[in-house]
Amino acid sequence: MGKLAVHALRAVLVVVLAGTVFVQALMVWVLASGSDPEDGSLPLTPLRVITILGMVSVQVALVSVWRLVTMVRRGTVFSHAAFRYVDAVIGAIVAAALLWFAVTALNAPGQRADPGVTVIMGGVGLAILGVALIVLVLRMLLAQAVARDVEAAQMQAELDEVI
Repeated sequence: MGKLAVHALRAVLVVVLAGTVFVQALMVWVLASGSDPEDGSLPLTPLRVITILGMVSVQVALVSVWRLVTMVRRGTVFSHAAFRYVDAVIGAIVAAALLWFAVTALNAPGQRADPGVTVIMGGVGLAILGVALIVLVLRMLLAQAVARDVEAAQMQAELDEVI
């Protein structure tokens, strides 16, 4: 991975992380102030809490990707230490999907006249879970690469002994 790509990715990660912190702070401020009365159309307090938790899941994924990029730059990504960060990304994506399903459930009663919106929102939740499955497949590829790397190191050690 080139330096330019690493710096560009890190810049994006920092901007997105700053954005999530801003949204979280805004939601906490609105929750704490209690100045926004609910008009009954949507349960705003649960949606705000879900938003805060959703931002946490995004932040976990961002920090994990940052750590993985660091490992790539150092050439240590093909190690067992990388699995905890990949697992954290998978967990964050699954948590985001579950939070999205919660938003869908909260929104569903207001969509009785047009249930298609709820179906579409459910489909988006399934798509988010699909991303988690893709990352899981990539984790399996990483596991194979780590196993091959360990095997190659053992073969190299045996070859060094022979020579």
